[in-house]
Amino acid sequence: MSTAFIFPGQGSQAVGMGKALADSFPAAREVFAEVDSALGEHLSRLMWDGPSEDLTLTANAQPALMATSLAALRVLEAEAGLNLPRDAAFVAGHSLGEYSALAAAGTLSISDAARLLRIRGRAMQDAVPAGVGAMAALLGLDYEQAVAVAAEAAQGDVCEAANDNAGGQVVVSGHLKAVERAIEIAKAKGASRAILLPVSAPFHCRLMEPAAEAMEAALAAVAVNAPCVPVVANVRASPVTDPVEIVRLLVEQVTGTVRWRESVVYMTGAGVRRTVEVGAGKVLTGLVRRIAKDAQVADLQVASVGTPEDVTAFIAAKAAPAA
Repeated sequence: MSTAFIFPGQGSQAVGMGKALADSFPAAREVFAEVDSALGEHLSRLMWDGPSEDLTLTANAQPALMATSLAALRVLEAEAGLNLPRDAAFVAGHSLGEYSALAAAGTLSISDAARLLRIRGRAMQDAVPAGVGAMAALLGLDYEQAVAVAAEAAQGDVCEAANDNAGGQVVVSGHLKAVERAIEIAKAKGASRAILLPVSAPFHCRLMEPAAEAMEAALAAVAVNAPCVPVVANVRASPVTDPVEIVRLLVEQVTGTVRWRESVVYMTGAGVRRTVEVGAGKVLTGLVRRIAKDAQVADLQVASVGTPEDVTAFIAAKAAPAA
């Protein structure tokens, strides 16, 4: 069965994530130790003991989510015999999850991914002064309608579609006043809900240009290899394998739209009939279900692996005879 391995983004973090994996599997412990060493601090201690408000800080949440994803992946390799070049048609990740996907595919080392995500988190946080920017979820409008709402709301400010997560679930980002206008316009145009999100900065819009510049410099300083499996890039919603293009798209991703809905549609259109979310939470699994339903892909199977129980279930499913 053609399978895509997918990696979650910010918002999936929770205190305690990855601890059961580390307690149960040496392969997971090695990943957390590598990330701690790369950052020169005990990020794993913060992940497992909190406090939550510190873990949620962008500069911590981004490398922490990558660490959890790669720990779970390494456990699947060690315990379930997973081999990505053989077993995966594609890998993809949501926003910072794209770095997890690239580390999974061998394009970035885990240490470099951790350091890059620390830089990315800080740069994105510092790009816009607190209180200047905002993000809002517009529910019940399709992507084209949300783009039109954002354009109408801008009025000389920045307001852009940041995340096309699934049908009827689009996030806009930009100046606070413009995003507030977008909420009112969306409601007037029939949105079922339009709400400000509890985020610390307006990600994935033009206001993030200083962070994009920071990432261009940071990426120039690390080794970037060709992936062992095609990576479906956020801003293109199609596969990329060339290291130079991967770097260009990662820089563009900081200010560009996360085209998650289109990415899933691309993968299912290319024959993917199973997705495995690797890491913390099940946010992407829920989005994939919704996207597949809208695209009338009735035979898509979904799974998530973030705990020892999930690993056991993955091994059992792998051992089960084909129907």
